[in-house]
Amino acid sequence: MLHSSACEYAIRALTHMAGSPVGTRMLARDVAAHERVPGPFLGKIFQTLVRADILTSSKGPGGGFSIARDPSTITLFDIYQAIDGTTYLEGCAVGLARCSDETPCPLHERWKPLRERIRAYLQTTTLTDMAEATRKKRELLARDTH
Repeated sequence: MLHSSACEYAIRALTHMAGSPVGTRMLARDVAAHERVPGPFLGKIFQTLVRADILTSSKGPGGGFSIARDPSTITLFDIYQAIDGTTYLEGCAVGLARCSDETPCPLHERWKPLRERIRAYLQTTTLTDMAEATRKKRELLARDTH
């Protein structure tokens, strides 16, 4: 995929969190340890996700981060938009200022359908989908090791 490590970490962390009951609070350091990602970096990513209304945070005893709404309503597109932005899904593949169906760049005809498929995938894949796929994969791996 076309994303930064921050976006990858956000997706992994949110997928992990989506596997727990809605409203479950988790510490960023615990999620980071589970997903084997740098804790301080994940803490900054979580703050970005709070500003994007994907996570909520609370301080003090019993505090932590929780998913802000039903994971079935949060898409990968929402996460990409919050972390990396989605300009690569709107812009020219070679960076030209003027590129459209009327004035295409050399890659326009090949990039446009790919861009549309990527956008559709990101807009229709939810955290619930990701958590379920991860759960199934873990079950398969557990069966293979027994």
